[in-house]
Amino acid sequence: MGSRAGVWVGVCPDLVLLKNCSKVSSFHGGNNISLSFPSRFGSDTKCPTSLKCFPVASASSLSGSGAQYAGSEQLLDVQTKQRKKGIAGIDQDELVDPKFLADPDSCFCEFRGVEIHHKVYDAQSQAHEAEALSSQTKKVGLPMILLHGFGASVFSWNRVMKPLAEVIGSKVVAFDRPAFGLTSRVNLFGHSSSGNGEPGPINPYSMAFAVLATLYFIDFLAAEKAILVGHSAGCLVAVDAYYKAPERVAAMILVAPAIFAPRTIKKGVKGSQSGEDNQTEEDSSNSINLGNPFIQLFRMLSKFAKFISQAIMLVVKGMVGMFSSLYKKFLSAVLRSAFAVMLVRMVIDKFGVTAVRNAWYDANQVTEHVIQGYTKPLRVKGWDKALVEYTAAMLTDTSSESKPPLAKRLHEISCPVLIVTGDNDRIVPSWNAERLSRAIPGSCLEVIKHCGHLPHEEKVDEFVSIVKKFLYRALEDSEEQHLQVVV
Repeated sequence: MGSRAGVWVGVCPDLVLLKNCSKVSSFHGGNNISLSFPSRFGSDTKCPTSLKCFPVASASSLSGSGAQYAGSEQLLDVQTKQRKKGIAGIDQDELVDPKFLADPDSCFCEFRGVEIHHKVYDAQSQAHEAEALSSQTKKVGLPMILLHGFGASVFSWNRVMKPLAEVIGSKVVAFDRPAFGLTSRVNLFGHSSSGNGEPGPINPYSMAFAVLATLYFIDFLAAEKAILVGHSAGCLVAVDAYYKAPERVAAMILVAPAIFAPRTIKKGVKGSQSGEDNQTEEDSSNSINLGNPFIQLFRMLSKFAKFISQAIMLVVKGMVGMFSSLYKKFLSAVLRSAFAVMLVRMVIDKFGVTAVRNAWYDANQVTEHVIQGYTKPLRVKGWDKALVEYTAAMLTDTSSESKPPLAKRLHEISCPVLIVTGDNDRIVPSWNAERLSRAIPGSCLEVIKHCGHLPHEEKVDEFVSIVKKFLYRALEDSEEQHLQVVV
């Protein structure tokens, strides 16, 4: 290592980080080493697994994204005693690169300068384990892409990836969107265009990037179409991906969708009659109040005020573009400030674990393994700034201004759609899913009893059974339509 001090981290399937070992023998960068643990584990206790070593930069680079401490040696002991407990129970003094937290089945691919963490389960590669059943079981034959919600990651799909792959008889891919999971946290100042002749770089924390990443994974799977499964905020990505390339989406499954559903408004003759009745009532009201001078004065003043307000609005409309631009620049600056980062850290620390528990109907199922899975990304360098960038990108997004609101475009969806919700969802109420099902033509709604915001985690068997039934029915309908076209 020379005179340069550094930290070396051992990575194995069972241990993520090993530190404070009393002895290190046979040290060579990139070679296997033997570690001896401190005395509390027993004298010279050897690590049972040979570990591969990777250089992780100097100790100073492993500090969190909070304020830097003073370098005086006199304050070292005081700082150690006053060290913060961390965020949501995660120590923030030793944050690392996402790849050091990867699971044995984790994969990484680069897309537009971002290292995207993903997992793939291929049912076809496991076909030899169930060859006897393959001839008797109907398969969908289309790949599936899983899109997690806000604050979640690939971890939330771990329990359903294998059974869903067996249902479709193809590959299932789940990936972490930027700012979540183990996908790299990108510094926007250093983020450049991909060099493909495009107008400019796309903010990796924006919805547009998430949509393009979704379509990229369809190509990654070497498929013409794929089934998109979104959970909570991931449903927005699924729907926007459909709007972007409807020919690439075979079906959509929206789980506890965080999509505001409009109220259905009845139109037609009945509405016309109501309008006529209102007009009749207004006419009769006018005839009654003709002799009242106070009402006539009030109406005259109202008309004058309306005229003045219209004149003002004409002036304001010419300044809307300028004000909007200034407002968004100001909002962006505020959201990317040190105060915003501090606020995000405080909110995650205060409510992060609580939000996970509230997402379940039965909080007893929220084991320590679940909590660790959801808080693991808090060990990634720059997680707080990335979350701020994601929030800023969502609130200052201008790409949707030229499009109709999402609620007014739901009727354009023509592919098969399944909506799944829990009857005790405290995050996104089930009534919203019911409204959404009425707004999307031909969609199917399934409500799982005694279930919260995470049907794919809390009710795995029932969730997979519902998906299987829906896909088989949708497959039969599409085959019948294809045969009718051929005939």
